[in-house]
This record gives sequence, C-alpha cells and structure tokens, in this order.
Amino acid sequence: MDVAGVVLVDDHPLFRRGVAELLTESQRFEVLAEFDTAQELLPSLDRLHPELILLDLQMPGTDGMALLERIKSLHDDVWVVMLTASDSSDHLLRAIQLGADGYLLKDTDPDIILERLEAVLEGKVGLNDEMVMMLAQRLRSERSRACAGVDDVPPDWPAALTERECLTLRWIAKGLSNKLIAREMGISDSTVKVYVKNLLRKLNLRSRLELAAWVHAHPLPPEGEPT
Repeated sequence: MDVAGVVLVDDHPLFRRGVAELLTESQRFEVLAEFDTAQELLPSLDRLHPELILLDLQMPGTDGMALLERIKSLHDDVWVVMLTASDSSDHLLRAIQLGADGYLLKDTDPDIILERLEAVLEGKVGLNDEMVMMLAQRLRSERSRACAGVDDVPPDWPAALTERECLTLRWIAKGLSNKLIAREMGISDSTVKVYVKNLLRKLNLRSRLELAAWVHAHPLPPEGEPT
C-alpha cells in the first residue's frame, strides 16, 4: 500500500499533534510537515510535494479560504481537505466552490476521518454524510430563494441529460473519481471529463461535490426506469 505525504496547517499545536499521530498510526499517511500559518506553508510546497493538505479554516493572518484558493491556483494536483470546527453551510459551500476536495469537522470520529481521507486519495468525495446533506439542503434553499419561494427545478429535469450523462451522475453520487467511472463505463478518462463538464453546464453547478449534493436533493429515477 502506497503511503501518502500529508501537510497539516492549523494554528492549534495540540490538535495538530493529535491529527499527526492519527495519520502516522494508520500507516497510510506520512506527515511531511506541520505549519501554523499560510505564510509558513506556501514557500515550502514546492519542496515538500505533498499529495494531501489538511487545512484549518480559521487561522491568524491569511485564513483557510484564502489559502485554499492560493494552493489550488498554484498546485491544482494537490488534494486539499478542510478540517475545521465550522459547520456553517456558507463555509462549506464556499470551500467547495474554491476547489476543496473534502470538508470534515474536527469532532468527527477519528476512524471516519481516516476513511474519508483515504476516499479522497482514491478520487472520491471527502464529506461526512451530514455534510453532504447540508450541502444538498443549501443548494435547494438557494434555488428556492432565487425563485421567490418556488422550486425552479422541473420534475422531469433528468430528461435534459443523455443516458451516459445520467450514468455518470449516478457514479459521481456514489463518490467515484473520473478514472473509476471510466473503468466502470468502459470509456476513456477524457470522455468522462466531457460528461462531467456537460453536467455542470446543464445543471448550472460548479464542482463535482455540488453534483453529488444535487442528486441527494433531486434524486434520479431508479436505474432501469426511463429518465
């Protein structure tokens, strides 16, 4: 089993130590470095080459959102998971829009944290079930507000999708990466990327996590039934 290099960014030393011990004991992760602030992290990224960054939201100086945006603009191949005490749907939605690969609460059971981080390394969604539901509820609420209290999603919305797009959306909802979806469908990664791009455009969404949340808020018909 490959060991993934991780960098921790959190201004609470005691919490960082606990997370570092959890990751190290799992034998799935290697903690490459720990940082208190964004200013300490950024100059070291090129040297460390982490696969995963665990990032606190609220820190002195540059906050986690600004740091997330900066990391993704410089190193879009690095997975970034927010590990935070904030259960605000505003923070959750903003993090996802900025490219976060996961959003976990600090009081999450340690075994669940490890499970979700391992899922991220496989290209899956790094959210707790409650975070997925919170995101789905937020998306549904925003659309309702935009329509003055009337849901603007027609019940036959899947009819706008092709059969392959619907199938791709089902796999995304199950947390599969493009590579795994391509394997399941017997097509290339680049073709899956086209389907994902089409889904984002047709559903007016901005990320894979929003697509996953969309299906929770607006379920597809059971497989085998016409869309």
